[in-house]
Amino acid sequence: MGSFLSLAGAKSTWRECQEVTQNETCKRRRISSSFDEESGRLIPSLPDELSLQIIARLPRIYYSNVRLVSRRWKATIMSAELYNLRKELGTTEEWLYLLTKLEENKLLWHALDPMSRKWHRLPPMPKAIYEEGSTNGSSRLWMRNMVGPGLKIAEVIRGWLGQKDASDEMPFCGCAIGTVDGCLYVLGGFSKSSTMRCVWRFDPIQNTWNEVTSMSTGRAYCKTSILNNKLYVVGGVSQGQAGLIPLQSAEVFDPSMGTWSNIPSMPFSRAQVLPTAFLADMLKPIATGLTSYMGKLCVPQSLYSWPFFVDVGGEIYDPETNSWMEMPNGMGEGWPARQAGTKLSVVVDGELYAFDPSSSLDSGKIKVYDQGEDCWKVVIGKVPIYDYADSESPYLLAGFHGKLHFITKDANHDVAIMRADLRDNFGISPPASSSLLPSSLREFSESLGESDAVVWKVIATRDFGSAELVSCQVLEI
Repeated sequence: MGSFLSLAGAKSTWRECQEVTQNETCKRRRISSSFDEESGRLIPSLPDELSLQIIARLPRIYYSNVRLVSRRWKATIMSAELYNLRKELGTTEEWLYLLTKLEENKLLWHALDPMSRKWHRLPPMPKAIYEEGSTNGSSRLWMRNMVGPGLKIAEVIRGWLGQKDASDEMPFCGCAIGTVDGCLYVLGGFSKSSTMRCVWRFDPIQNTWNEVTSMSTGRAYCKTSILNNKLYVVGGVSQGQAGLIPLQSAEVFDPSMGTWSNIPSMPFSRAQVLPTAFLADMLKPIATGLTSYMGKLCVPQSLYSWPFFVDVGGEIYDPETNSWMEMPNGMGEGWPARQAGTKLSVVVDGELYAFDPSSSLDSGKIKVYDQGEDCWKVVIGKVPIYDYADSESPYLLAGFHGKLHFITKDANHDVAIMRADLRDNFGISPPASSSLLPSSLREFSESLGESDAVVWKVIATRDFGSAELVSCQVLEI
């Protein structure tokens, strides 16, 4: 009996010692972990400089998980030093950022990593609403005359003319999208039937939205582009004493200084030669596109008053002389127009491409601008599209990884990202630093009825339900 009690006592003492030992071990581990996290190295036995080199070579898709290792790792993933090193090493990646709109007038952002083909949803844009005046009946009527039924803004107009103001429900309606210095920008738009000056920036490194310096003028449906690492904004409509008015003004944002500066307004010189004062008063000059090309800003322009639409060429801004000049005739007059006259274009490896919708419901063409001959030439004879006439932007263009990409909805109503590739049976693969088609192949493809030199390959799809395409941008980080 005594032996049994002695044995039981020994076991009890052993359990207590084991619990104390485990508690002490856990405590030491916590202290050690805290010490390593605050003052240790990123990777044990490696200098932090070498660890940073390793992290900079990791695909960006892993960063969301890597940042969970510790506070030091999180700080490293969110540091400017890491992304500067990625630029030096040439390990930056181009991601596609897609803006969609749901039926309940809600804007949502999604990012696609083309390499892993994985989608990520961005944090929602802020719900802040800025009122900068109120519109009256005359401005609503002018807006109806200006944009016509071709744009989705017709829904907003119908709301204005009825009992319900549609723009009250949808801040940033008619906003412009741009990118500069590795960040995404959302500029202006409507809020409570008023045009906004506010500008919001999404930092993909911090994964947050922040408000930056506002534009000097409230704008909606303006055009944006990047040149010399500065963000340019031209045209659009704004709030005036008599209501909404078209804008000829332009301004530029310097991300390094965080400031806006005005540049000379667009002259719209061809709009000044209308034959009668009546037409000059009725037809309003608008910028229908903006593209950075050959170190300058190219702005195709139109005169518009529903249901009348007249192309008037365009103008080019030269930042070196800080002045505007008329666009070459062939460039301006041949620039393909989308619904309501908007020009859908993109520059890929120095070549200017534009989408030309076909009269057919299931196809379109891609044209390239030939600067030497001052004309647009068909480079891709058929682009597979589906008829979404009621959509605000039924198709979009983007350029990344040195190739042209077309974004639309497929037969299943899924958003599809399609890449233009040369057909394998030609025995030619496009070099990394060339345009979509070399000059010789471009001439050959023009001789074909449907441009058999190019095949469209779907690189990613996503079911966004009833969401509509609005805009897209490419960020390299």
